[in-house]
Amino acid sequence: MTSHVKPLTLTGTVAVVTGASSGIGEATARQLAELGATVVLAARRIDRLTQLAKELGKQALAVEVDVADANAVKSLFDQVMSAYGRVDTLVNNAGVMLIGPAHMAPLDEWKQMVDVNVMGVLNCTKIALPYLVEAAKSAPRNVADIVNVSSVAGRKAQPGSAVYSATKFAVGAFSDGIRQELASQHVRVTLVEPGFTDTELASHINPVILEKMQAAMAQMPRMTAHEVADSITFAVTRPTGVSISEILIRPTEQER
Repeated sequence: MTSHVKPLTLTGTVAVVTGASSGIGEATARQLAELGATVVLAARRIDRLTQLAKELGKQALAVEVDVADANAVKSLFDQVMSAYGRVDTLVNNAGVMLIGPAHMAPLDEWKQMVDVNVMGVLNCTKIALPYLVEAAKSAPRNVADIVNVSSVAGRKAQPGSAVYSATKFAVGAFSDGIRQELASQHVRVTLVEPGFTDTELASHINPVILEKMQAAMAQMPRMTAHEVADSITFAVTRPTGVSISEILIRPTEQER
């Protein structure tokens, strides 16, 4: 007789999603809300967050934040704790991809990727940790989750993406390190590494470089943001005794 695994309910839990103004972050926030979570929408584009919060209703809170700014991140979680008193799930999704040949890249673009892709994850995780540990001790789940959204670029560097890949490799190393530290406290850490996905991420690229890439990019198979979000919601709804450490997800036709 087949036994089916019953997913955890998210009703009564609070999830903070960074980069929630579009793409994977927005799709994840929608799915978490559909599953019963109260969702805190965090990003820099407050106009988009406000519109999304209106669509999601009373179980959503929009907060403007730059994750690279540690003081702003602290203010974010102060607001969350004041409003809801707990944090059960943190989805570190905010990121930028500024790719192109190294000799053409402004140093400021490299710094921006390090600030957002690496320090953004570190800032949010560091400040949220005490709240996640506390939430893991109580109902409704007796477990808490950190999901760090990386990329296939965090597994293999390619010409033009050296620094972007470096930031995503860093996220992978950080995720595995804290996973081991937090396991005994029932705080699960999942690294999600999407392949080509149809989001606004490429819009950050220098227009000159982007124009040269357009033909190649047009031929790439892509997933939707909601297809990637499915992997995130799957991870955070596993039974308390199950932790999914890593999810590498590509379009079927993507070869590397």
